[in-house]
Amino acid sequence: MAILEQARQFFLKDARLLERHLFHYHFEGGPRGAVLRALLAYQSGSGVFAYGLEPDKRSAHPQPIDQEQALRVLADIGPDDVVLAQVLDFLPTLTTLKGGLPFVLESVADAPRAPWWNTEPDPPAALNPTASIVGLLYKLGVTHPWLEAATAFVWEKLEALTDSDPHTLLSVLVFLEAVPERAQVETVLERLAEEILRHTALETGAEGYAHPPYAFAPYPESLATRLYPTELMQRHHEVLTKKQQVDGGWPISWPAVGPGSELEYRGIVTLNALKTLRAYGTL
Repeated sequence: MAILEQARQFFLKDARLLERHLFHYHFEGGPRGAVLRALLAYQSGSGVFAYGLEPDKRSAHPQPIDQEQALRVLADIGPDDVVLAQVLDFLPTLTTLKGGLPFVLESVADAPRAPWWNTEPDPPAALNPTASIVGLLYKLGVTHPWLEAATAFVWEKLEALTDSDPHTLLSVLVFLEAVPERAQVETVLERLAEEILRHTALETGAEGYAHPPYAFAPYPESLATRLYPTELMQRHHEVLTKKQQVDGGWPISWPAVGPGSELEYRGIVTLNALKTLRAYGTL
Protein backbone atom coordinates (compact mmCIF):
# COMPACT_ATOMS: atom_id res chain seq x y z
CA MET A 1 0.00 0.00 0.00
CA ALA A 2 1.37 3.43 -0.91
CA ILE A 3 2.68 5.74 1.80
CA LEU A 4 -0.17 8.24 1.47
CA GLU A 5 -2.89 5.61 1.48
CA GLN A 6 -1.41 3.98 4.57
CA ALA A 7 -1.27 7.38 6.25
CA ARG A 8 -4.85 8.08 5.24
CA GLN A 9 -5.97 4.93 7.06
CA PHE A 10 -4.11 6.07 10.17
CA PHE A 11 -5.76 9.49 10.12
CA LEU A 12 -9.20 7.96 9.65
CA LYS A 13 -8.74 5.46 12.47
CA ASP A 14 -6.61 7.13 15.09
CA ALA A 15 -5.89 10.84 14.60
CA ARG A 16 -7.71 13.85 16.01
CA LEU A 17 -10.34 15.49 13.85
CA LEU A 18 -8.03 18.51 13.42
CA GLU A 19 -5.16 16.51 11.92
CA ARG A 20 -7.63 14.43 9.91
CA HIS A 21 -8.93 17.59 8.26
CA LEU A 22 -5.39 18.93 7.83
CA PHE A 23 -4.40 15.75 6.01
CA HIS A 24 -7.48 16.07 3.81
CA TYR A 25 -6.63 19.75 3.17
CA HIS A 26 -2.95 19.21 2.32
CA PHE A 27 -3.13 15.97 0.37
CA GLU A 28 -6.68 15.54 -0.93
CA GLY A 29 -7.86 19.05 -1.69
CA GLY A 30 -10.08 19.23 1.37
CA PRO A 31 -11.76 22.49 2.41
CA ARG A 32 -10.02 25.10 4.53
CA GLY A 33 -13.23 25.70 6.47
CA ALA A 34 -13.27 22.19 7.90
CA VAL A 35 -9.77 22.70 9.32
CA LEU A 36 -10.73 26.04 10.83
CA ARG A 37 -13.88 24.64 12.46
CA ALA A 38 -11.87 21.78 14.00
CA LEU A 39 -9.30 24.27 15.29
CA LEU A 40 -11.95 26.53 16.82
CA ALA A 41 -13.17 23.63 18.97
CA TYR A 42 -10.04 24.23 21.10
CA GLN A 43 -10.97 27.83 21.89
CA SER A 44 -11.80 28.80 25.44
CA GLY A 45 -14.57 31.25 26.27
CA SER A 46 -12.30 34.22 25.57
CA GLY A 47 -11.44 32.93 22.11
CA VAL A 48 -7.88 31.83 22.87
CA PHE A 49 -6.71 28.27 22.53
CA ALA A 50 -6.61 25.71 25.31
CA TYR A 51 -7.89 22.20 26.10
CA GLY A 52 -4.66 20.44 25.22
CA LEU A 53 -4.28 21.69 21.66
CA GLU A 54 -0.65 20.78 22.33
CA PRO A 55 -1.33 17.20 23.45
CA ASP A 56 1.44 16.64 26.01
CA LYS A 57 -0.38 18.67 28.64
CA ARG A 58 -4.03 18.07 29.30
CA SER A 59 -5.03 21.23 31.14
CA ALA A 60 -8.11 23.14 29.99
CA HIS A 61 -6.27 26.40 30.70
CA PRO A 62 -4.71 28.28 27.77
CA GLN A 63 -0.94 28.12 27.52
CA PRO A 64 1.46 30.04 25.24
CA ILE A 65 2.25 26.81 23.38
CA ASP A 66 -1.43 26.34 22.52
CA GLN A 67 -1.44 29.74 20.83
CA GLU A 68 1.67 28.72 18.90
CA GLN A 69 0.03 25.50 17.75
CA ALA A 70 -3.04 27.41 16.56
CA LEU A 71 -0.88 29.92 14.68
CA ARG A 72 0.93 27.06 12.96
CA VAL A 73 -2.39 25.81 11.65
CA LEU A 74 -3.34 29.29 10.45
CA ALA A 75 0.05 29.64 8.77
CA ASP A 76 -0.82 26.48 6.85
CA ILE A 77 -4.36 27.35 5.80
CA GLY A 78 -4.29 31.15 5.80
CA PRO A 79 -5.12 33.81 8.40
CA ASP A 80 -8.44 34.41 10.07
CA ASP A 81 -8.75 38.01 11.24
CA VAL A 82 -11.15 37.28 14.10
CA VAL A 83 -9.03 34.46 15.51
CA LEU A 84 -5.83 36.49 15.24
CA ALA A 85 -7.44 39.46 16.99
CA GLN A 86 -8.51 37.23 19.89
CA VAL A 87 -5.05 35.74 20.26
CA LEU A 88 -3.42 39.17 20.11
CA ASP A 89 -5.78 40.46 22.79
CA PHE A 90 -4.69 37.55 24.99
CA LEU A 91 -0.91 37.55 24.51
CA PRO A 92 -0.29 40.83 26.39
CA THR A 93 -1.99 39.36 29.48
CA LEU A 94 0.68 36.64 29.58
CA THR A 95 3.66 38.83 28.73
CA THR A 96 6.25 39.56 31.41
CA LEU A 97 7.82 42.96 32.02
CA LYS A 98 10.72 41.81 29.85
CA GLY A 99 8.40 41.72 26.84
CA GLY A 100 8.29 37.97 26.24
CA LEU A 101 6.06 35.01 27.05
CA PRO A 102 6.82 32.30 29.62
CA PHE A 103 7.47 28.77 28.43
CA VAL A 104 4.44 27.59 30.39
CA LEU A 105 2.13 28.96 33.07
CA GLU A 106 1.52 27.58 36.55
CA SER A 107 -2.05 26.68 35.55
CA VAL A 108 -0.66 23.72 33.60
CA ALA A 109 -0.36 21.83 36.89
CA ASP A 110 -4.09 21.12 37.25
CA ALA A 111 -4.09 18.15 34.85
CA PRO A 112 -1.83 15.29 33.67
CA ARG A 113 1.18 16.47 31.69
CA ALA A 114 4.60 15.42 30.52
CA PRO A 115 7.36 16.16 33.06
CA TRP A 116 8.83 18.97 30.95
CA TRP A 117 5.55 20.91 31.25
CA ASN A 118 6.34 22.09 34.76
CA THR A 119 7.29 25.56 35.89
CA GLU A 120 8.33 27.64 38.81
CA PRO A 121 6.06 30.30 40.35
CA ASP A 122 5.98 33.51 38.31
CA PRO A 123 7.78 31.95 35.32
CA PRO A 124 10.18 34.17 33.36
CA ALA A 125 9.92 35.10 29.70
CA ALA A 126 11.57 32.64 27.35
CA LEU A 127 12.62 32.49 23.72
CA ASN A 128 10.59 29.31 23.39
CA PRO A 129 7.79 29.89 22.44
CA THR A 130 8.02 33.71 22.19
CA ALA A 131 10.28 33.56 19.12
CA SER A 132 8.11 31.11 17.20
CA ILE A 133 4.89 32.96 18.04
CA VAL A 134 6.43 36.21 16.82
CA GLY A 135 7.69 34.53 13.64
CA LEU A 136 4.31 32.98 12.90
CA LEU A 137 2.56 36.32 13.37
CA TYR A 138 4.95 37.91 10.88
CA LYS A 139 4.30 35.06 8.47
CA LEU A 140 0.57 35.72 8.85
CA GLY A 141 1.06 39.39 7.99
CA VAL A 142 0.15 40.74 11.41
CA THR A 143 1.02 44.23 12.65
CA HIS A 144 0.37 44.92 16.33
CA PRO A 145 2.04 46.82 19.20
CA TRP A 146 2.57 43.57 21.11
CA LEU A 147 4.48 42.17 18.16
CA GLU A 148 6.89 45.11 18.14
CA ALA A 149 7.73 44.71 21.83
CA ALA A 150 8.04 40.93 21.60
CA THR A 151 10.32 41.25 18.56
CA ALA A 152 12.63 43.52 20.54
CA PHE A 153 12.66 40.95 23.36
CA VAL A 154 13.66 38.16 20.95
CA TRP A 155 16.47 40.16 19.35
CA GLU A 156 17.82 41.08 22.79
CA LYS A 157 17.78 37.46 23.94
CA LEU A 158 19.43 36.32 20.72
CA GLU A 159 22.38 38.62 21.32
CA ALA A 160 23.24 36.61 24.42
CA LEU A 161 22.26 33.15 23.14
CA THR A 162 25.17 30.71 23.17
CA ASP A 163 24.54 27.39 24.90
CA SER A 164 21.00 26.50 23.87
CA ASP A 165 18.71 23.48 23.39
CA PRO A 166 16.96 22.03 20.33
CA HIS A 167 13.51 23.38 21.12
CA THR A 168 14.75 26.92 21.67
CA LEU A 169 16.66 26.75 18.38
CA LEU A 170 13.58 25.46 16.55
CA SER A 171 11.59 28.38 17.93
CA VAL A 172 14.31 30.82 16.94
CA LEU A 173 14.39 29.48 13.38
CA VAL A 174 10.67 30.16 12.98
CA PHE A 175 11.39 33.74 14.04
CA LEU A 176 14.40 34.15 11.76
CA GLU A 177 12.52 32.83 8.74
CA ALA A 178 9.83 35.50 8.96
CA VAL A 179 11.16 38.61 10.71
CA PRO A 180 11.69 41.58 8.36
CA GLU A 181 15.30 42.44 9.31
CA ARG A 182 16.97 40.09 6.83
CA ALA A 183 20.55 41.37 7.20
CA GLN A 184 20.33 40.87 10.96
CA VAL A 185 18.92 37.39 10.34
CA GLU A 186 21.99 36.39 8.33
CA THR A 187 24.31 37.60 11.07
CA VAL A 188 22.47 35.65 13.76
CA LEU A 189 22.20 32.49 11.66
CA GLU A 190 25.93 32.55 10.95
CA ARG A 191 26.59 32.81 14.68
CA LEU A 192 24.12 30.05 15.59
CA ALA A 193 25.01 27.61 12.80
CA GLU A 194 27.49 25.65 14.90
CA GLU A 195 25.01 25.46 17.78
CA ILE A 196 22.28 24.14 15.46
CA LEU A 197 24.63 21.52 14.06
CA ARG A 198 25.68 20.53 17.58
CA HIS A 199 22.06 19.67 18.37
CA THR A 200 21.42 17.89 15.07
CA ALA A 201 21.45 14.09 14.97
CA LEU A 202 23.61 13.84 11.86
CA GLU A 203 23.90 10.05 11.93
CA THR A 204 20.92 8.29 10.37
CA GLY A 205 21.00 5.59 13.03
CA ALA A 206 20.37 7.92 15.97
CA GLU A 207 17.77 6.48 18.34
CA GLY A 208 15.56 7.93 21.02
CA TYR A 209 14.70 11.60 21.30
CA ALA A 210 16.84 13.03 18.52
CA HIS A 211 16.53 15.92 16.07
CA PRO A 212 17.60 14.92 12.54
CA PRO A 213 18.36 17.58 9.91
CA TYR A 214 14.76 17.64 8.70
CA ALA A 215 13.64 18.76 12.17
CA PHE A 216 15.55 22.02 11.68
CA ALA A 217 15.01 22.15 7.90
CA PRO A 218 11.58 20.61 7.20
CA TYR A 219 11.34 22.24 3.75
CA PRO A 220 13.84 23.05 1.00
CA GLU A 221 13.23 26.77 1.59
CA SER A 222 13.88 26.47 5.34
CA LEU A 223 16.60 28.77 6.60
CA ALA A 224 18.66 25.92 8.07
CA THR A 225 18.65 23.81 4.89
CA ARG A 226 21.93 25.44 3.85
CA LEU A 227 23.65 23.88 6.87
CA TYR A 228 23.25 20.30 5.63
CA PRO A 229 24.71 18.61 2.52
CA THR A 230 22.09 17.44 0.03
CA GLU A 231 23.27 13.83 0.22
CA LEU A 232 22.89 13.85 4.01
CA MET A 233 19.36 15.19 3.74
CA GLN A 234 18.45 12.51 1.20
CA ARG A 235 19.68 9.73 3.49
CA HIS A 236 17.65 11.10 6.37
CA HIS A 237 14.54 11.36 4.20
CA GLU A 238 14.95 7.70 3.25
CA VAL A 239 15.14 6.78 6.93
CA LEU A 240 12.12 8.97 7.68
CA THR A 241 10.12 7.12 5.03
CA LYS A 242 11.01 3.79 6.61
CA LYS A 243 9.77 4.94 10.02
CA GLN A 244 6.16 4.73 8.90
CA GLN A 245 4.45 2.13 11.09
CA VAL A 246 2.18 -0.76 10.09
CA ASP A 247 -0.87 1.32 11.05
CA GLY A 248 0.19 4.04 8.60
CA GLY A 249 1.36 6.61 11.14
CA TRP A 250 4.78 7.70 12.31
CA PRO A 251 5.84 7.12 15.92
CA ILE A 252 6.71 9.70 18.55
CA SER A 253 10.14 9.46 20.16
CA TRP A 254 9.29 10.52 23.71
CA PRO A 255 7.17 9.08 26.54
CA ALA A 256 3.51 9.98 26.11
CA VAL A 257 1.22 11.19 28.88
CA GLY A 258 -1.20 8.39 27.97
CA PRO A 259 -2.50 6.34 25.03
CA GLY A 260 -4.82 9.11 23.88
CA SER A 261 -2.18 11.81 23.88
CA GLU A 262 0.22 9.46 22.08
CA LEU A 263 -2.22 8.99 19.20
CA GLU A 264 -2.94 12.71 19.11
CA TYR A 265 0.74 13.56 18.83
CA ARG A 266 1.32 10.79 16.32
CA GLY A 267 -1.19 12.57 14.10
CA ILE A 268 0.89 15.76 14.30
CA VAL A 269 4.17 13.90 13.71
CA THR A 270 2.69 11.95 10.80
CA LEU A 271 1.38 15.09 9.12
CA ASN A 272 4.76 16.80 9.52
CA ALA A 273 6.59 13.78 8.09
CA LEU A 274 4.35 13.69 5.03
CA LYS A 275 4.70 17.43 4.42
CA THR A 276 8.49 17.21 4.64
CA LEU A 277 8.74 14.17 2.36
CA ARG A 278 6.51 15.82 -0.23
CA ALA A 279 8.39 19.12 -0.08
CA TYR A 280 11.70 17.38 -0.81
CA GLY A 281 10.22 15.23 -3.57
CA THR A 282 10.57 11.97 -1.66
CA LEU A 283 6.86 11.23 -1.37
